[in-house]
Amino acid sequence: MKREPAPAPNGVSKPARPRRAVGRIVWQWTKRGLLVLAVVGVVAAIATAWMPQPVPVDLATVEKGRLEVTVDEDGRTRVKNRYVVSAPLTGNLARIELEPGDAVEEGTVLARLVPLDAPMLDARSKRTSEAQVAAAGAAQRQAAAQIERARAALDFARREAVQQRALRAGGASTDRDVERAELEERTAEAELTSAEFGARVAAYELEVANAALGRLKRGGKAVDDEQLVLSPVRGRVLKVVTENEGVVQAGSPLVEIGDPGALEIAVDILTSDAVTVKPGCAVTLEHWGGGPLAGRVRLVEPSAFTRISSLGVEEQRVNAVIELSDPFPKWSSLGDGYRVEARIVVWSGDGVLSVPVSAVFRSGSGWAVFAVEGDRAHLRPVEIGRRTDTRVEIRSGLETGATVVSHPSDRVKDGIEVTERQ
Repeated sequence: MKREPAPAPNGVSKPARPRRAVGRIVWQWTKRGLLVLAVVGVVAAIATAWMPQPVPVDLATVEKGRLEVTVDEDGRTRVKNRYVVSAPLTGNLARIELEPGDAVEEGTVLARLVPLDAPMLDARSKRTSEAQVAAAGAAQRQAAAQIERARAALDFARREAVQQRALRAGGASTDRDVERAELEERTAEAELTSAEFGARVAAYELEVANAALGRLKRGGKAVDDEQLVLSPVRGRVLKVVTENEGVVQAGSPLVEIGDPGALEIAVDILTSDAVTVKPGCAVTLEHWGGGPLAGRVRLVEPSAFTRISSLGVEEQRVNAVIELSDPFPKWSSLGDGYRVEARIVVWSGDGVLSVPVSAVFRSGSGWAVFAVEGDRAHLRPVEIGRRTDTRVEIRSGLETGATVVSHPSDRVKDGIEVTERQ
């Protein structure tokens, strides 16, 4: 049964709208809505694309702490007291049985020389041996004088160290003054030991020279006559220079002897860095095969030398000699000629405000950083001080805890929005 349309208010009834016409109207309005939404989406995408995006950056924090300025260079270990034992006269050398690393005592036989008749009976050789005896006697007297001088220097250094410790106890001296006095005391002890070694070597050389002269006076004709070459000191064989049997000339090096337990490190540094390195500067030795070692600069040699760098550039360099402060068991595996990396501390300070070196750049005639406040980067002029390879001191312009941009690119401008790179 069909429903009749409702009568109009005025009594006249409207004709019923077909259902197909209603559906067409709904579809038209749907299409219009979808078109409007598409247009709005395109406009929003274009607006978003043209809007400035935050620049991703690396951030760093301004920190206050300890800062050390160092000179970093490679160095080589070397034996302090190295003795090259040479042939006292011309003769036939028997094969040396010692090998590098062998321990020798004072007076140990290092080599044997069998005399050659003709050279050893020569009158000129006799006069030469007499001159060697005289020279050895003078060297012995000179060594005795050096011992007296070294003893006097050691006595003075000990009194100075005692005085500095007393002054520090009373507050009239600093720890650095005490350390310097103790370093001078150890250096004086080493100088005395070296002078005593030198005296024993001089006595040994005089004994050898007298023996050679006595053999010349006897004619050197005995077949079983041998000249024994003895070790002047206690130590270890560092190198056998002439190992095989054969004729050697007087003065030919035979064996190198030293004490591997008495090492020092020679670090060649640029002369521009050497002016900042002073005796007593603390040193850290790394990458030698063990843990970090502590040391002190004993001296900076007064004479420089030229070295060609890996880039082919001539560099003026000078050796800084470093004494090890750690006990021998800690570095007993170190030997002569080993490579180490040395960090020489030329300045240090506590409570120093600093930022990474990558955050600081040139701005006009000064320096500046990009400080981040909120989500904006602002150009901030700063005054810098000392710098290391990784950090630089900030004297003014920033506060502790501030955030700065590290490695700012050319996209970072004053006032631009930034975000931390993930």
